[in-house]
Amino acid sequence: MINAQARAVFNQEGPFNLTTIERRELQPHDVLIEIKYAGICHSDIHSARGEWGPVQYPFVPGHEIAGIVAEVGPEVTKYAVGDRVGVGCMVDSCRECANCHKGEEQYCLHGMTGTYGSVDRYGQYTQGGYSTHIVVTEDFVVRIPDGLELDAAAPLLCAGITTYSPLRHWGAAPGNKIAVVGLGGLGHMAVKLAHAMGAEVTVLSQSLKKKEDGLKLGADHYYATSDPETFKELAASFDLIVNTVSAEIDINAYLSLLAVDGTLVNVGAPSEPLPVHVFSLIPHRRSFAGSSIGGIRETQEMLDFCAEHHIAPEIEVIAANQIDEAWARVLASDVRYRFVIDISTMGQE
Repeated sequence: MINAQARAVFNQEGPFNLTTIERRELQPHDVLIEIKYAGICHSDIHSARGEWGPVQYPFVPGHEIAGIVAEVGPEVTKYAVGDRVGVGCMVDSCRECANCHKGEEQYCLHGMTGTYGSVDRYGQYTQGGYSTHIVVTEDFVVRIPDGLELDAAAPLLCAGITTYSPLRHWGAAPGNKIAVVGLGGLGHMAVKLAHAMGAEVTVLSQSLKKKEDGLKLGADHYYATSDPETFKELAASFDLIVNTVSAEIDINAYLSLLAVDGTLVNVGAPSEPLPVHVFSLIPHRRSFAGSSIGGIRETQEMLDFCAEHHIAPEIEVIAANQIDEAWARVLASDVRYRFVIDISTMGQE
Protein backbone atom coordinates (compact mmCIF):
# COMPACT_ATOMS: atom_id res chain seq x y z
CA MET A 1 0.00 0.00 0.00
CA ILE A 2 1.01 3.63 -0.59
CA ASN A 3 0.38 6.06 2.26
CA ALA A 4 -0.97 9.50 1.44
CA GLN A 5 -1.78 12.46 3.65
CA ALA A 6 -5.36 13.63 3.31
CA ARG A 7 -8.04 15.87 4.75
CA ALA A 8 -11.12 13.90 5.76
CA VAL A 9 -14.43 14.41 7.52
CA PHE A 10 -15.37 11.80 10.10
CA ASN A 11 -19.11 12.55 10.29
CA GLN A 12 -21.78 14.60 8.53
CA GLU A 13 -21.01 17.75 10.48
CA GLY A 14 -17.24 17.70 9.87
CA PRO A 15 -14.85 19.39 10.44
CA PHE A 16 -11.92 18.32 8.29
CA ASN A 17 -8.97 16.67 9.99
CA LEU A 18 -5.55 15.71 8.74
CA THR A 19 -5.24 11.96 8.39
CA THR A 20 -3.37 9.24 6.49
CA ILE A 21 -5.08 7.06 3.90
CA GLU A 22 -3.84 4.03 1.96
CA ARG A 23 -3.68 3.90 -1.82
CA ARG A 24 -3.34 0.53 -3.53
CA GLU A 25 -0.02 -0.70 -4.83
CA LEU A 26 0.35 -0.05 -8.53
CA GLN A 27 -1.25 -2.62 -10.80
CA PRO A 28 0.25 -3.10 -14.31
CA HIS A 29 -1.84 -0.31 -15.89
CA ASP A 30 -1.94 2.05 -12.90
CA VAL A 31 -0.56 5.56 -12.58
CA LEU A 32 0.54 7.10 -9.28
CA ILE A 33 -0.21 10.81 -9.32
CA GLU A 34 1.30 13.37 -6.97
CA ILE A 35 -1.63 15.74 -6.57
CA LYS A 36 -0.73 19.41 -6.81
CA TYR A 37 -4.20 20.99 -6.76
CA ALA A 38 -7.75 19.88 -6.03
CA GLY A 39 -10.85 21.91 -6.74
CA ILE A 40 -13.77 22.21 -4.34
CA CYS A 41 -17.09 21.23 -5.92
CA HIS A 42 -20.58 21.61 -4.46
CA SER A 43 -20.91 17.86 -5.02
CA ASP A 44 -18.21 17.32 -2.40
CA ILE A 45 -20.44 18.98 0.19
CA HIS A 46 -23.61 17.13 -0.81
CA SER A 47 -21.76 13.82 -0.71
CA ALA A 48 -19.90 14.33 2.56
CA ARG A 49 -23.09 15.34 4.34
CA GLY A 50 -25.00 12.29 3.18
CA GLU A 51 -27.46 14.29 1.07
CA TRP A 52 -27.02 11.98 -1.93
CA GLY A 53 -26.93 8.69 -0.06
CA PRO A 54 -25.13 6.81 2.74
CA VAL A 55 -21.52 7.71 3.44
CA GLN A 56 -18.68 5.63 4.83
CA TYR A 57 -16.49 7.70 7.13
CA PRO A 58 -13.76 8.84 7.20
CA PHE A 59 -14.54 10.46 3.87
CA VAL A 60 -12.07 12.25 1.59
CA PRO A 61 -13.82 14.22 -1.17
CA GLY A 62 -12.36 15.85 -4.26
CA HIS A 63 -12.86 14.98 -7.93
CA GLU A 64 -11.15 17.92 -9.59
CA ILE A 65 -7.56 16.70 -9.49
CA ALA A 66 -4.47 18.08 -11.22
CA GLY A 67 -0.99 16.75 -10.64
CA ILE A 68 2.18 15.12 -11.90
CA VAL A 69 2.80 11.46 -12.68
CA ALA A 70 5.12 10.12 -9.98
CA GLU A 71 5.26 6.45 -10.99
CA VAL A 72 3.70 4.13 -13.56
CA GLY A 73 2.89 0.42 -13.66
CA PRO A 74 4.96 -1.84 -15.93
CA GLU A 75 2.35 -2.00 -18.71
CA VAL A 76 1.39 1.69 -18.83
CA THR A 77 1.74 3.12 -22.34
CA LYS A 78 -0.09 6.45 -22.20
CA TYR A 79 1.86 8.32 -19.53
CA ALA A 80 5.37 8.71 -18.18
CA VAL A 81 6.84 10.07 -14.96
CA GLY A 82 6.68 13.86 -15.00
CA ASP A 83 3.59 14.17 -17.20
CA ARG A 84 0.98 16.78 -16.26
CA VAL A 85 -2.29 14.92 -15.75
CA GLY A 86 -5.76 15.17 -14.30
CA VAL A 87 -8.48 12.98 -12.81
CA GLY A 88 -12.14 13.90 -12.76
CA CYS A 89 -15.28 12.44 -11.26
CA MET A 90 -14.68 8.79 -12.13
CA VAL A 91 -11.74 6.41 -11.86
CA ASP A 92 -13.14 3.29 -13.57
CA SER A 93 -16.16 1.66 -15.22
CA CYS A 94 -17.04 -1.80 -16.44
CA ARG A 95 -15.45 -0.97 -19.84
CA GLU A 96 -17.59 -3.67 -21.45
CA CYS A 97 -21.14 -2.32 -21.77
CA ALA A 98 -22.52 -0.48 -24.82
CA ASN A 99 -22.10 2.94 -23.22
CA CYS A 100 -18.49 2.31 -22.23
CA HIS A 101 -17.70 1.15 -25.77
CA LYS A 102 -19.19 4.41 -27.08
CA GLY A 103 -16.86 6.43 -24.85
CA GLU A 104 -19.68 7.38 -22.48
CA GLU A 105 -18.18 5.78 -19.38
CA GLN A 106 -20.03 8.22 -17.14
CA TYR A 107 -23.22 6.39 -18.15
CA CYS A 108 -21.79 2.89 -17.61
CA LEU A 109 -24.72 0.47 -17.43
CA HIS A 110 -23.13 -1.24 -14.44
CA GLY A 111 -22.30 2.05 -12.73
CA MET A 112 -19.08 4.00 -13.10
CA THR A 113 -16.66 4.03 -10.16
CA GLY A 114 -16.65 7.47 -8.57
CA THR A 115 -13.39 9.11 -7.56
CA TYR A 116 -14.72 9.08 -4.02
CA GLY A 117 -17.52 7.26 -2.24
CA SER A 118 -17.48 4.15 -4.44
CA VAL A 119 -16.17 0.63 -4.14
CA ASP A 120 -13.65 -0.15 -6.86
CA ARG A 121 -12.94 -3.45 -8.62
CA TYR A 122 -10.36 -4.26 -5.94
CA GLY A 123 -12.95 -3.98 -3.17
CA GLN A 124 -11.53 -0.74 -1.84
CA TYR A 125 -13.59 2.31 -0.89
CA THR A 126 -12.47 5.18 -3.10
CA GLN A 127 -11.14 8.36 -1.54
CA GLY A 128 -10.78 11.60 -3.43
CA GLY A 129 -8.36 14.35 -4.23
CA TYR A 130 -8.12 16.23 -0.95
CA SER A 131 -4.94 14.19 -0.57
CA THR A 132 -1.32 14.13 -1.64
CA HIS A 133 -1.44 11.08 -3.94
CA ILE A 134 -3.90 8.94 -5.86
CA VAL A 135 -3.59 5.74 -7.89
CA VAL A 136 -5.74 5.50 -11.04
CA THR A 137 -5.76 3.20 -14.03
CA GLU A 138 -4.26 4.96 -17.05
CA ASP A 139 -7.52 4.77 -19.05
CA PHE A 140 -9.17 7.18 -16.60
CA VAL A 141 -6.36 9.73 -16.52
CA VAL A 142 -6.34 12.73 -18.88
CA ARG A 143 -3.46 14.87 -20.07
CA ILE A 144 -3.38 18.54 -19.09
CA PRO A 145 -2.13 20.62 -22.03
CA ASP A 146 0.83 22.92 -21.52
CA GLY A 147 -1.40 25.92 -22.16
CA LEU A 148 -3.27 25.37 -18.89
CA GLU A 149 -1.85 26.10 -15.44
CA LEU A 150 -2.36 23.17 -13.07
CA ASP A 151 -4.27 25.18 -10.45
CA ALA A 152 -6.72 26.54 -13.01
CA ALA A 153 -6.99 23.17 -14.76
CA ALA A 154 -8.27 21.36 -11.66
CA PRO A 155 -11.88 22.68 -11.75
CA LEU A 156 -12.12 21.85 -15.44
CA LEU A 157 -12.20 18.16 -14.45
CA CYS A 158 -15.73 18.65 -13.08
CA ALA A 159 -17.07 22.17 -13.61
CA GLY A 160 -15.54 22.33 -17.07
CA ILE A 161 -16.68 18.98 -18.42
CA THR A 162 -20.08 19.16 -16.69
CA THR A 163 -20.93 22.25 -18.72
CA TYR A 164 -18.96 21.44 -21.89
CA SER A 165 -20.72 18.10 -22.43
CA PRO A 166 -24.32 19.40 -22.70
CA LEU A 167 -23.21 22.40 -24.75
CA ARG A 168 -21.61 20.05 -27.25
CA HIS A 169 -24.44 17.50 -27.15
CA TRP A 170 -27.21 20.05 -27.75
CA GLY A 171 -25.18 21.97 -30.30
CA ALA A 172 -23.97 25.28 -28.92
CA ALA A 173 -22.91 27.13 -32.07
CA PRO A 174 -23.21 30.44 -33.89
CA GLY A 175 -26.85 31.35 -34.38
CA ASN A 176 -28.03 29.56 -31.23
CA LYS A 177 -29.44 31.38 -28.23
CA ILE A 178 -28.34 29.84 -24.95
CA ALA A 179 -29.25 30.80 -21.40
CA VAL A 180 -27.24 29.87 -18.33
CA VAL A 181 -29.12 29.76 -15.04
CA GLY A 182 -26.82 30.78 -12.19
CA LEU A 183 -23.36 32.34 -12.32
CA GLY A 184 -21.43 30.20 -9.87
CA GLY A 185 -18.72 27.57 -10.26
CA LEU A 186 -20.59 25.75 -13.03
CA GLY A 187 -22.37 28.75 -14.49
CA HIS A 188 -19.32 30.89 -15.11
CA MET A 189 -17.71 28.01 -17.01
CA ALA A 190 -20.87 27.49 -19.07
CA VAL A 191 -20.77 31.17 -20.06
CA LYS A 192 -17.12 31.04 -21.09
CA LEU A 193 -17.53 27.83 -23.07
CA ALA A 194 -20.78 28.77 -24.81
CA HIS A 195 -19.27 32.11 -25.80
CA ALA A 196 -16.18 30.38 -27.22
CA MET A 197 -18.46 28.06 -29.22
CA GLY A 198 -20.04 31.10 -30.86
CA ALA A 199 -23.49 31.09 -29.25
CA GLU A 200 -25.42 34.13 -28.08
CA VAL A 201 -25.30 33.80 -24.30
CA THR A 202 -27.70 35.11 -21.67
CA VAL A 203 -27.21 34.78 -17.93
CA LEU A 204 -30.31 34.30 -15.78
CA SER A 205 -29.41 35.09 -12.18
CA GLN A 206 -31.48 35.87 -9.13
CA SER A 207 -30.13 39.41 -9.01
CA LEU A 208 -27.94 41.74 -11.06
CA LYS A 209 -25.09 41.84 -8.54
CA LYS A 210 -22.81 39.75 -10.78
CA LYS A 211 -23.87 41.41 -14.04
CA GLU A 212 -20.51 43.09 -14.63
CA ASP A 213 -18.74 39.77 -14.10
CA GLY A 214 -21.12 37.93 -16.40
CA LEU A 215 -20.58 40.35 -19.27
CA LYS A 216 -16.80 40.21 -18.82
CA LEU A 217 -16.92 36.41 -18.87
CA GLY A 218 -18.61 36.45 -22.27
CA ALA A 219 -22.34 36.86 -21.74
CA ASP A 220 -24.20 39.01 -24.24
CA HIS A 221 -27.16 39.66 -21.92
CA TYR A 222 -27.86 39.42 -18.19
CA TYR A 223 -31.28 39.30 -16.51
CA ALA A 224 -32.53 39.09 -12.93
CA THR A 225 -34.98 36.24 -12.41
CA SER A 226 -36.35 37.98 -9.30
CA ASP A 227 -38.00 40.44 -11.72
CA PRO A 228 -41.26 38.94 -13.07
CA GLU A 229 -40.85 41.00 -16.26
CA THR A 230 -37.83 38.86 -17.16
CA PHE A 231 -40.03 35.83 -17.82
CA LYS A 232 -42.45 37.87 -19.90
CA GLU A 233 -39.74 39.54 -21.97
CA LEU A 234 -37.81 36.34 -22.65
CA ALA A 235 -40.72 33.94 -23.22
CA ALA A 236 -40.02 31.35 -25.96
CA SER A 237 -36.56 32.79 -26.63
CA PHE A 238 -33.92 30.12 -26.12
CA ASP A 239 -32.74 27.06 -27.99
CA LEU A 240 -31.00 25.71 -24.90
CA ILE A 241 -31.07 26.54 -21.20
CA VAL A 242 -28.37 25.10 -18.94
CA ASN A 243 -29.49 25.11 -15.32
CA THR A 244 -26.40 25.05 -13.10
CA VAL A 245 -27.93 25.76 -9.70
CA SER A 246 -28.14 23.08 -7.02
CA ALA A 247 -31.26 24.52 -5.40
CA GLU A 248 -34.98 24.17 -5.94
CA ILE A 249 -36.34 26.55 -8.56
CA ASP A 250 -39.65 26.91 -10.42
CA ILE A 251 -38.58 24.78 -13.34
CA ASN A 252 -41.86 25.39 -15.18
CA ALA A 253 -41.18 29.11 -15.30
CA TYR A 254 -37.82 28.45 -16.94
CA LEU A 255 -39.32 25.97 -19.39
CA SER A 256 -41.55 28.79 -20.63
CA LEU A 257 -38.42 30.52 -21.90
CA LEU A 258 -37.67 27.78 -24.43
CA ALA A 259 -38.41 28.20 -28.12
CA VAL A 260 -40.00 25.41 -30.16
CA ASP A 261 -37.84 22.26 -29.85
CA GLY A 262 -35.79 23.91 -27.13
CA THR A 263 -34.23 21.95 -24.27
CA LEU A 264 -33.66 22.79 -20.63
CA VAL A 265 -30.86 20.61 -19.30
CA ASN A 266 -30.12 20.29 -15.60
CA VAL A 267 -26.49 19.94 -14.54
CA GLY A 268 -27.04 21.29 -11.03
CA ALA A 269 -28.27 18.55 -8.72
CA PRO A 270 -30.57 19.75 -5.92
CA SER A 271 -31.44 17.22 -3.27
CA GLU A 272 -35.17 18.02 -3.59
CA PRO A 273 -37.36 17.02 -6.60
CA LEU A 274 -38.17 19.57 -9.30
CA PRO A 275 -41.85 19.12 -10.25
CA VAL A 276 -42.57 19.50 -13.96
CA HIS A 277 -46.04 20.12 -15.43
CA VAL A 278 -46.52 18.28 -18.70
CA PHE A 279 -48.12 21.36 -20.27
CA SER A 280 -44.84 23.18 -19.77
CA LEU A 281 -43.47 20.80 -22.41
CA ILE A 282 -46.25 19.85 -24.83
CA PRO A 283 -47.26 23.21 -26.42
CA HIS A 284 -43.80 23.98 -27.88
CA ARG A 285 -42.36 20.45 -28.14
CA ARG A 286 -39.95 21.36 -25.37
CA SER A 287 -37.63 18.94 -23.59
CA PHE A 288 -36.44 18.74 -20.00
CA ALA A 289 -33.19 16.80 -19.75
CA GLY A 290 -30.30 16.01 -17.48
CA SER A 291 -26.61 15.64 -18.13
CA SER A 292 -23.78 14.23 -16.08
CA ILE A 293 -20.08 14.77 -16.76
CA GLY A 294 -18.46 13.59 -20.00
CA GLY A 295 -16.58 10.47 -20.96
CA ILE A 296 -12.80 10.32 -20.87
CA ARG A 297 -12.47 11.08 -24.58
CA GLU A 298 -14.76 14.11 -24.31
CA THR A 299 -12.97 15.30 -21.16
CA GLN A 300 -9.68 15.32 -23.04
CA GLU A 301 -11.41 17.15 -25.90
CA MET A 302 -12.65 19.75 -23.41
CA LEU A 303 -9.17 20.31 -21.96
CA ASP A 304 -7.70 20.73 -25.42
CA PHE A 305 -10.52 23.14 -26.37
CA CYS A 306 -9.87 25.23 -23.25
CA ALA A 307 -6.14 25.36 -23.96
CA GLU A 308 -6.77 26.36 -27.58
CA HIS A 309 -9.24 29.10 -26.64
CA HIS A 310 -7.40 30.26 -23.49
CA ILE A 311 -10.33 29.36 -21.24
CA ALA A 312 -9.78 28.80 -17.54
CA PRO A 313 -11.99 29.07 -14.46
CA GLU A 314 -11.78 32.01 -12.11
CA ILE A 315 -10.17 30.55 -8.98
CA GLU A 316 -9.19 31.35 -5.42
CA VAL A 317 -6.34 29.17 -4.17
CA ILE A 318 -6.52 28.18 -0.50
CA ALA A 319 -4.45 26.18 1.97
CA ALA A 320 -5.66 22.76 3.12
CA ASN A 321 -6.41 24.09 6.60
CA GLN A 322 -8.96 26.52 5.08
CA ILE A 323 -11.28 23.88 3.61
CA ASP A 324 -13.95 24.23 6.31
CA GLU A 325 -14.05 27.99 5.80
CA ALA A 326 -14.18 27.50 2.02
CA TRP A 327 -17.11 25.09 2.29
CA ALA A 328 -19.03 27.60 4.40
CA ARG A 329 -18.38 30.25 1.78
CA VAL A 330 -19.52 27.93 -1.02
CA LEU A 331 -22.82 27.40 0.80
CA ALA A 332 -23.12 31.18 1.23
CA SER A 333 -22.34 31.74 -2.49
CA ASP A 334 -19.30 33.73 -1.39
CA VAL A 335 -16.78 32.58 -3.98
CA ARG A 336 -15.89 33.91 -7.41
CA TYR A 337 -15.88 31.31 -8.72
CA ARG A 338 -14.04 28.17 -7.65
CA PHE A 339 -11.89 27.30 -4.66
CA VAL A 340 -8.77 25.28 -5.39
CA ILE A 341 -6.73 23.61 -2.65
CA ASP A 342 -2.95 23.89 -2.81
CA ILE A 343 -2.06 20.33 -1.85
CA SER A 344 1.52 21.31 -0.94
CA THR A 345 -0.05 22.76 2.25
CA MET A 346 -1.65 19.45 3.23
CA GLY A 347 0.46 18.94 6.34
CA GLN A 348 0.01 22.43 7.75
CA GLU A 349 -1.95 22.73 10.97
